[in-house]
Amino acid sequence: MRPKERRETGEQDLFRSRLDQIIDMEHASVKLARAIDWRFLEERFGAVYTDGPGSPPLPTRLMAGLTILKHMHDLSDEVLCDRWIENPYFQFFCGEEFFQHRLVFDRSSLTRWRQRMGEEKLVALLQESGRHPHRGDAAKGPFPGDHRHDSSTEGGDVPDRRQAH
Repeated sequence: MRPKERRETGEQDLFRSRLDQIIDMEHASVKLARAIDWRFLEERFGAVYTDGPGSPPLPTRLMAGLTILKHMHDLSDEVLCDRWIENPYFQFFCGEEFFQHRLVFDRSSLTRWRQRMGEEKLVALLQESGRHPHRGDAAKGPFPGDHRHDSSTEGGDVPDRRQAH
């Protein structure tokens, strides 16, 4: 069964904030999200799903977007999920229309999706996202001077303070 892809509805909700109303639409991540041909990716990568029992598949844009963000910012799955919850630009990039306060997917879905795609399709996905001029700017982070994706703090590693001074 192919995933049910989300489409922007333009609807208002009195109790939820639309992302396009709270973020800078000139931000590099937004520009990159608009430059990527998500329908092409949905057609190409949605085809790997097969009909069968289990949960319905997650939207291709969500999973492809998470994969691109993970690669672009060199994040572990755990850190990617944490950032997705707190970062409206990550959510917009992955096709969310309204800000989400909780994950809309299980973290293990990332691993299963990558396995289902296989290395060849993942490389093609990353190459497709890398063809756009805004990719480099988007990788700098959502805020000026954002160095939270440094490998020195990746995965929650904290320097051992017991070392002799």
